[in-house]
Amino acid sequence: MTVFYCARCGAQLTPDLEQLPEVPDASVHDRDRDLRTMLAPSTVPQGYYAVDPEPWGAPFVESGSQQGRVSVSRTLLMPPELTGTVPAGPRNSVIVHPDDAPHLQLNAPLGIHQGCCGPLGTGGRNMACACGALAATLAADCMGPHELHLDPVRVYAYTAESET
Repeated sequence: MTVFYCARCGAQLTPDLEQLPEVPDASVHDRDRDLRTMLAPSTVPQGYYAVDPEPWGAPFVESGSQQGRVSVSRTLLMPPELTGTVPAGPRNSVIVHPDDAPHLQLNAPLGIHQGCCGPLGTGGRNMACACGALAATLAADCMGPHELHLDPVRVYAYTAESET
């Protein structure tokens, strides 16, 4: 089991989580019809995490300069200013269920990076630890993926060895 902590202040950000072997392929057809926001289910189920080996999130580069390999169901809805670009953000971000990091708070107005139902995830880190460190990016608009990416530089993991 693994717990994630803020690299700046050492605050625990998640409970014990179990690693998935790969990032699950989220289905765009599994939206929760009972919610007014019609959010897709989280890419990663609660209690688990996955490491995304591909670049994700800001900054973005022209699509001709990098091949985007993100599945269609995890493609970010881009504001008009970013049309024709692909993610060039950090590799190996840790994806967790948004409810598994309850102490992180949305930081500041999102401007063009706010969708109709939530943050697009295109504006860079938008979730802050209680100490103010921007530690993660939440993508939670109804037209894109529903996932929380912990920044691999601003968050660290502690994995307890199982006792045998």
